[in-house]
Amino acid sequence: MRSKFRVNEDWASVIIGVVLILAIVASLFIPEIPKIMPKFGPKAGWTGWTVLSTEVFTTGNTVRVIATFLYFFFFALAGSWLMGRKGKELLLAFPVIFLLSMIAQLIASSGSMKNLGLETVIFSLLIGLFISNIIGTPKWLKEGIQSEFYIKIGLVMLGATILFKEIMNAGVLGLAQALIVIMGVWYFAFWIAKKLKIDEELSIMLASAVSICGVSAAIATAGAIKGDSKKLSYVISLVLIVAIPMMIFMPLLAKWINLTPEVTGAWLGGTIDTTGAVVAAGTIAGDIALKYSTIVKFSQNVLLGVAALLISIYWSYRKTDSGIKEKPSLKIIWERFPKFVLGFIITSLVFSFFINPETAKLASSTVKSYQSLWFNLAFVCIGLETRFKDLLTMQHGKPAGAFLIAQTFNIILTLLVAYVLFGILR
Repeated sequence: MRSKFRVNEDWASVIIGVVLILAIVASLFIPEIPKIMPKFGPKAGWTGWTVLSTEVFTTGNTVRVIATFLYFFFFALAGSWLMGRKGKELLLAFPVIFLLSMIAQLIASSGSMKNLGLETVIFSLLIGLFISNIIGTPKWLKEGIQSEFYIKIGLVMLGATILFKEIMNAGVLGLAQALIVIMGVWYFAFWIAKKLKIDEELSIMLASAVSICGVSAAIATAGAIKGDSKKLSYVISLVLIVAIPMMIFMPLLAKWINLTPEVTGAWLGGTIDTTGAVVAAGTIAGDIALKYSTIVKFSQNVLLGVAALLISIYWSYRKTDSGIKEKPSLKIIWERFPKFVLGFIITSLVFSFFINPETAKLASSTVKSYQSLWFNLAFVCIGLETRFKDLLTMQHGKPAGAFLIAQTFNIILTLLVAYVLFGILR
């Protein structure tokens, strides 16, 4: 049965995200995420079949998996209903996508994978890519893919874990670096993309992904410019694939060139494009580096809403295909502004200033685990609809080249800024 009260995907994600957060804060029926959800650390994760049988494949954990599946399935169907969709395409697809996300979590929680610091979303993407490129994604599964919707719910919930108070307490250096790097790298990435004759829509998504905060920024930008979902999946895949070698080798490079832990952390937080990969790289580099990498990364995440607003305004002023500039009004800018970013900002403000700190701290850990699972579901979907052939052939491989050039520039500029701010001025 379709909903008579129909909203677009942005508003549906805000509604679902806020309802989930309220349920968590109010301690309503909230299933515990299965124990196969990995935690960072060299001692974390399963290392053999004994641990699997006693901690993972248990009756209690099976009940948690089933309860979590039913809970997330309910909200996925509720989102479809809000958007006026029948939802029948989810009946077969969602259970498979959920199962694949659980397999990704199980792989990521193994001792060897934890030691490498590889996060679950990487395996979610790789499993989806394997099916898409080796086996082939069946039509009935493609019809149930809702990658953008799941990411948007996750982004709304992400606001509960990014507190303005923490950023303010960390001082101005993190925000200063974030502003300098975002502006410098965004302009360079957009310029190089245009030089390579990449269309403006894809150029803006690439620039935002490289300069701001990776996947989140790409999604927010696509929402602001009503971007093509295939181009968005392309950018997200690039971000995640490139993040893997950066996450592993940048901490080693920092040690080799003898950077201080503070500069190392600021460098990692400003260049690596996914929060999980930043945490993993910071963990490899040490506790102090982890602290500073998180501060800088959170500073960039906080600026996501500002960036989305500015991109919305810019896109409203651009020339149309006919060569005529639009005359944007506040109404047009409001229509273009991605509403899930608004949900992200409001959630962060509420958790920062309007909820008891103890309550916020307790709730945010549960919110984070739920947000992570939405992301895992989304990245399985992205993998299922992405083919390597498309990554290499889209616009003759120029976007991939632009992304790599811009990321190289990002690494160099951020190192210089981090060295000045956290090595000389600190």
